[in-house]
Amino acid sequence: MSDDLIAKYGDARLPRYTSYPTAPAFSAAVGPDDYASGLAAIAKAGPVSVYLHVPFCRSMCWYCGCHTTITRQDAPVADYLDVMSQEIELVSFAAGNDLPVRNVHFGGGTPTIMKPQEFSALMAKLRSAFLFEADASVAVEIDPRTLAAPMIDALAENGVDRASLGVQSFDPIVQAAINRLQSFEQTETAVVGLRCSGVSSINFDLIYGLPKQTVQSCIETVRLAAALRPERFAVFGYAHIPAFKKHQRLIDETTLPDANQRNEQAEAIAAELQKAGYQRIGLDHYALPDDQLALAARNGAMRRNFQGYTTDDCDSLIGLGASAIGRLPSGYMQNHVPLGLYVERVASGVLPTAKGYLLSEEDKLRARIIERLMCDFEVDLGKVSSGSGFETGFLVERNDRLGDLVADGVVTISGERIVVSQQARFMVRAVAAAFDAHFGSHGRTHSKAA
Repeated sequence: MSDDLIAKYGDARLPRYTSYPTAPAFSAAVGPDDYASGLAAIAKAGPVSVYLHVPFCRSMCWYCGCHTTITRQDAPVADYLDVMSQEIELVSFAAGNDLPVRNVHFGGGTPTIMKPQEFSALMAKLRSAFLFEADASVAVEIDPRTLAAPMIDALAENGVDRASLGVQSFDPIVQAAINRLQSFEQTETAVVGLRCSGVSSINFDLIYGLPKQTVQSCIETVRLAAALRPERFAVFGYAHIPAFKKHQRLIDETTLPDANQRNEQAEAIAAELQKAGYQRIGLDHYALPDDQLALAARNGAMRRNFQGYTTDDCDSLIGLGASAIGRLPSGYMQNHVPLGLYVERVASGVLPTAKGYLLSEEDKLRARIIERLMCDFEVDLGKVSSGSGFETGFLVERNDRLGDLVADGVVTISGERIVVSQQARFMVRAVAAAFDAHFGSHGRTHSKAA
C-alpha cells in the first residue's frame, strides 16, 4: 500500500464503529419516555447484556478518552454506587422485573476503585433485579496498579470470569509521557492473582501512536506482555482529540508519530503477536487460536459493540451509570454525562436518559453492513439485506466514497459481495464510512483511521 494512500485514508478522522449510527447522531429529542417504552418491549427480544460505567480513577492518564473523574476519596464512589443501585431498580421496573441477563461488563474509569464489599453489594443488587442465566459471564476492566488481593477475592466470589487489564506500553519513556507509570511486575502480580482466583479469560489493552513511542518499544512491550499469556489483546491507535479531552493538552504533540509511523507501529505489534501464537482478529484484536473470540471470527459469528470485538450475541445492551450507552431493538439511549445531572435524574425517580437515536429499518440494514465489514472485512449485501425490504443498489450506486475506495484498490466489488483488500484492512473504517449515511454531518472529530 502506497504512502499516498496511507496518508489519504490513514490520516482521516473516522469513527471506530462500535455502533451505528455513532454517538454524534444521538439527539436530545430521544429521552426517558422512549427508553421506558423500549425497556417495556425488551423482554420479547431475548436475553440482554448489562454494562455498568464507574467513572472514577485515582489519577489521570493523559491519553485517556473515557468519561472519568479523579478522586482521592472513597466517599464520592460510595455515593455514586448508591445512585447506580437506584438506577438498576428503575430499569428493572420499566423492563418488568424479569429481564434475563447473559453478560455483565464493568467499565470505567476504574471499576476496581470500588471497595470489595461495594462490588459484592452491587452484584447482589443486579442479581436481585434481573434473572441471571446459569452460565452468565461477568467481566471487569482493571488497572493493575491498584488491584489488591481483597478485591481479587471479591471478584472470584461474585463469578467474574473475564478481566481486561490496561497495559498500553511497558516503555518507561512512553509511560512518563502519558502520566501512567506501570511496571511489568505490577501487571504480572495482577495476572497471577486473577488466574489463581479462577478468571479464565484475560485481555490486555495496548496502544500505539503514543508520544515518544517507537516501533522497537512497541515490539518490546508485546514480548513482555505475551510472556504473561493473556487469551486476548486489544490494540488501539491513540486518539488525540485535545479539543474534547482537555487533559490531552498535557501531551507534547511534537512527539506524536505521523500516519506512516502509526501504521508501522501497528503492523510491528501485529507481526510480534502473530509470532507469539496469537491470531489477528478484525481490525485491532488478537486471540489465542482456541479462544472463543478466535473461534467466533473463524465461524463468522463475531460481533462488535461498545466493548469492541466480542462473542456477545445479545441484541440488547443495558447501559447503567453516568454517560453509559445502551442499545435496545428500538435504538440507542445514552445517560447524562455530568455526574450531577445523572444523580439528579435518578434521585427524582426518572430514567437518566440524556439523548439517543431511534433506529429506522434502513439504519438497521446499514448497521449490519458496517458490522460485517468491521468483523469480516467483507460483506454480502444480498445476504444482510434479506428480509429487510430493501434493494441494495442504492447503497452502491452514486456512492462516491465507495467509488474512490474501489479506484484506489482498497476494496473490490463482485456482484453484491464487497471485499476489503488484504493489504488495506487497516483502512476498514474508511470502507465502513462509505455506508454511513450520517458521516460528516455532525462536525465531530474522531480518531485517525490508522
